[in-house]
Amino acid sequence: MGRVAFVAYGAAVSAQRMPAAEVPVSVELVRRLVAEQRPDLAGLAVSVLANGWDNLVCRLGERLLVRLPRRAMAAELVEHEQRWLPELAPRLPLPVPAPMFVGRPALGYPWSWSIVPYLPGHVAAEKPPVSPAAAAVALGGFLAALHTPAPPDAPPHTSRGIPLPRRAEGVAEQLARLDDRSRRVAAAGLWQAVLDVPGWPGPPQWLHGDLHPANILVHRGELSAVVDFGDLTAGDPAGDLSVAWMLFDAEHRARFRAAYGAADDHTWQRARGWALVLALVFVTFSADNPTMAGIGERTLDAVLS
Repeated sequence: MGRVAFVAYGAAVSAQRMPAAEVPVSVELVRRLVAEQRPDLAGLAVSVLANGWDNLVCRLGERLLVRLPRRAMAAELVEHEQRWLPELAPRLPLPVPAPMFVGRPALGYPWSWSIVPYLPGHVAAEKPPVSPAAAAVALGGFLAALHTPAPPDAPPHTSRGIPLPRRAEGVAEQLARLDDRSRRVAAAGLWQAVLDVPGWPGPPQWLHGDLHPANILVHRGELSAVVDFGDLTAGDPAGDLSVAWMLFDAEHRARFRAAYGAADDHTWQRARGWALVLALVFVTFSADNPTMAGIGERTLDAVLS
């Protein structure tokens, strides 16, 4: 993957300093865990791909990655992927990093860890697909396959998949931080409009939960994989559909919506509202992350145009 691949594999969106690891993590620990629990892989080279807010991610040979949580909160998110991605992956039309092996706590390390396939490519935030039309069809089809009724024990989430009005306090704070008055007024008007849109009437749907162009990979010009399912949850599918404003212009948003096939007008309006919510988060909390700040700026322009 490209130089910003750490974003797709667990780096947080924030202007704060990266929190310290709650337990020591290192290449040597990865080597020892692999040697103890997967001795058949012990001869493969180990090197750091990313040391993000939540995970140490290492290459393991040419075709594998090791994902090692460095904080308790991240360990819970990794468990979501371990539990659900092997079940969801077979019916999804794009590759996802479903764990191939779930490691157990050992050697003083307290949490489960994963070996996942290495998915080649660059994040779409840095290298957009060559054909936006083909990417719109591919991503719309991917979400159509993912967005199916979720079981009662799907992971809950406090900020994704929820009714839009529950994001109102954060939106108000973030609107106040926009320096451009004209954008602030336009965004406030849009926000008030989407608050009047009826909520999701159906059963909770499976959601990626954190779908943006830094969690989408492009390889050889084509949209090739969707990664980082730690926020996997269930609820209103409009949250995931907000990616249409992050990645596509108006023409290709229409192609994306057609490929998805199940977004009525209310769902589409809520998706635009979610795009606004996330754009404000990315713009106001990414001072040290140019990739996410750029996504926020582009998305805010798109939803206000």
